[in-house]
Amino acid sequence: MHPRDQTIFGLSSGRPPTAIAIVRVSGPEAGRVLSVLAKKIPVPRVATRALLTDVAGEPIDDAVTLWFPAPASATGEDVAEFHIHGGRAVLAALVAALSKFEGVRSAEPGEFTRRAFENGKLDLTEAEGLDDLIHADTDRQRRQALRQLKGLLGDKARDWRRQIIEASALIEAGIDFSDEGDVPAELIAPALARVRLLRDEIEDVLAAQGRGERLRDGLVVAITGPPNVGKSTLINQLARREVAIVSPHAGTTRDIIELHLDLDGYPVTVIDTAGMRDAIDPVEQEGVRRARSRAADADLRLWLVDAQAPETGADDGLQQWMADGQAGFWVIRNKVDDLGDQPAIGADRGWPSHSISAANGKGIPELISALAGFAALHFDDESSLISRARHRDLLRQTADALGRAVDLPEHSELMAEDLRVAAHKLGQLLGRVDVEDILDVIFREFCIGK
Repeated sequence: MHPRDQTIFGLSSGRPPTAIAIVRVSGPEAGRVLSVLAKKIPVPRVATRALLTDVAGEPIDDAVTLWFPAPASATGEDVAEFHIHGGRAVLAALVAALSKFEGVRSAEPGEFTRRAFENGKLDLTEAEGLDDLIHADTDRQRRQALRQLKGLLGDKARDWRRQIIEASALIEAGIDFSDEGDVPAELIAPALARVRLLRDEIEDVLAAQGRGERLRDGLVVAITGPPNVGKSTLINQLARREVAIVSPHAGTTRDIIELHLDLDGYPVTVIDTAGMRDAIDPVEQEGVRRARSRAADADLRLWLVDAQAPETGADDGLQQWMADGQAGFWVIRNKVDDLGDQPAIGADRGWPSHSISAANGKGIPELISALAGFAALHFDDESSLISRARHRDLLRQTADALGRAVDLPEHSELMAEDLRVAAHKLGQLLGRVDVEDILDVIFREFCIGK
């Protein structure tokens, strides 16, 4: 039996023990499984109490069952749900009973969503949105994922693909059916105008600077600086717990420590790096190398300096990290407990700067607020259609194909081929590629095939 023809089951709720556990069964044998275990198939989409028993008649649990006959189900197949008490023993007994049915097996990771996609319940962007929703850590990530699940990009891509297919149909008709009397003679001009508008619209979406992808992946902030300036103390303050070892001895931090924060709904990963110095110990040397590499890839670098000894080794580090310009670089004056409001290092050069005391928390709330503001400038979660690099890559290829088509109005065959490429790329984006779409439009719109 092909895996797609098999009936699958799996736990669709959290790991036990829980108050209630939901076990879902999907496939052609779902009805038989339900009728054997619950002794009846309930009214569709109506929660029904039932005493579950295994094939030997031994009771499993007093449960609630639900029945969703195909195609009106989450997967498009027959689906049964068992809402049982969430103890490990109860779940194990139900899983053992399900495993004894012929043609019924445990589901692979993501297999329920895969079947929903294959049965037309979700397109690929919506399936990705569901995955993002499950893994969302912040409220803004949740909202973006929910918009994708509801078809934010998919609906737009379907409309673009429809328009491309219609434009392609006009050109194909002009090429293949130019001798038909009911086919208009001038087909290229309206098709070309539509293609130009589509290209410009997709280019506008691509110009969003990847902010949707950034929101999904999160912002990375690296805490860097010389040894013993308070980097580990600062990350402990941000975490509100001890995640890094604090020591007066240089070289204590030898590996990268990561802290995941939710700043006003924006996901931010803060990394504590080894102190920047010429280390002798091989392990510390590796830590410094990793620190430099990771900080170079960060969206924002916080260069910590000791406000009580501001010039010691700091200026060389500042010049090194500022080699690529001022964007994404802040100077943080630490240990300001006993100092007045002095100008921060780099203030005369236009570098954003903040003064804090990581030891007692002075200036930390203001720094966190500034980090949240920085994140807000880099995320545009309310307007971005693109949430994954895959989306951007396929839309880029679509726009390029449309651009080539616009440049070739005198070569209708080449133009038609570029439009086919563009439609195919959008089909890949959605997970729906159907070579018959163009012919369907031609026959419907121009009555060809008489």
